Amino acid sequence: MVTDTPFGLPPAPPPLTDTPRNRLRLTPASAIEIRPVVWTWADRIPSGAITLVPGREGIGKSLFLAWLTAQITRGTLPGIHFGQPRPVIYAATEDSWSHTIAPRLLAAGADLDLVFQVQVERDGHIDQLTLPLDCAALAEEIRRLDVALLAADPLLSLIHAAINTHQDRDLRQALEPLARLADTTGCAVVGLAHFNKSASTDSLNLITGSRAFSAVARSVIAMARDTHADDGSCILSQAKSNLGRLDVPSLRYLIQTVHIDIPTGTTEVGKLVFTGETDRSVSDILGESADDADRRAELKTAAAWLADFLTNHGGKATRAQVAAAAKEEGFAMRTVQRACQLARVEIKREGFGNGAYWQLTTADPPADDDYSAQPDLPFAPNGAHSRHALNHGANGSPMARMNKTDTDGYATSRNGAVVK
Repeated sequence: MVTDTPFGLPPAPPPLTDTPRNRLRLTPASAIEIRPVVWTWADRIPSGAITLVPGREGIGKSLFLAWLTAQITRGTLPGIHFGQPRPVIYAATEDSWSHTIAPRLLAAGADLDLVFQVQVERDGHIDQLTLPLDCAALAEEIRRLDVALLAADPLLSLIHAAINTHQDRDLRQALEPLARLADTTGCAVVGLAHFNKSASTDSLNLITGSRAFSAVARSVIAMARDTHADDGSCILSQAKSNLGRLDVPSLRYLIQTVHIDIPTGTTEVGKLVFTGETDRSVSDILGESADDADRRAELKTAAAWLADFLTNHGGKATRAQVAAAAKEEGFAMRTVQRACQLARVEIKREGFGNGAYWQLTTADPPADDDYSAQPDLPFAPNGAHSRHALNHGANGSPMARMNKTDTDGYATSRNGAVVK
């Protein structure tokens, strides 16, 4: 078949039928109103834009959102609404309003008359807010109540189930209408997000889901636990700011357990308390975590080699034999010593003056995918100079005792309530 299509180009698509002709609208830049950037929280959270607050579990992200809501409803937040209490629409799907969200807001000092739980009535049934489906109705309520903040805990849960949040093009179908809503109403949108499990020093790369989350957001405020702090405190840092400064100081905060009065008596609830500025940043903490991940990977490799080496030597070898073989394989002896527990190796002595020998225990060495479940110890556990590992033992370290932080990173209050 002969066509008029130029060589090397695909055939032209068939013309669209029964579709009105699209018309371009060209607006000169001189006709566009120029507006200054205004800040809901000075230099950190812009009004009329999306701000994302990512972090790992158990560092108080939801408590931060309660704190922010309280500041806005009391008019105490430095920014455009300072001295003027304003309403907040609060969209939360993961926690109970009766048992968790309302008590947290109360503990944070929020004016509960100005905080509105948002739900949607669909065909006589109550449903949660869904983006982008409910953007128009949401914008109408924001204007009617003069709302200053839309709080989303987490933002991901508001995205329509049919949208693939790991595909940039799909996710933008929900986020870009939300960004337009914020821009046209002047309302700040603050959504919580989670970090994924990868080891990166860049907060934006750690956000679960498509890169569109951080791309569409004009501001990103990252949160992380400071592993160097004896008091268990965490840090909040500006990770992205398209509309303002990126060098705003990081803030340190604590999660405290407080008692609040309720109609049936009192109850305990978590509360976020800022303690001041800090030179430490979330980037510093993530960089240290990435180094830790590299060390864990090195330890796993050394443990696998050590178990294999001893197996090939009948399950037992002298320290000198291990040291020589390790040097030949490129392992530092200190790394191999640290890998003993991971490889299930015991260091023993065979009579006075005969020196130490290394022996596999009767248990089978762990498989490669089991190494992550073993503790990373900075020493050979049965060596002559071994000592207790950090955060281990009957009482743990001071930081562990204060926060009772489990291995998954959930901070647990003294009454056992999990603080996310």
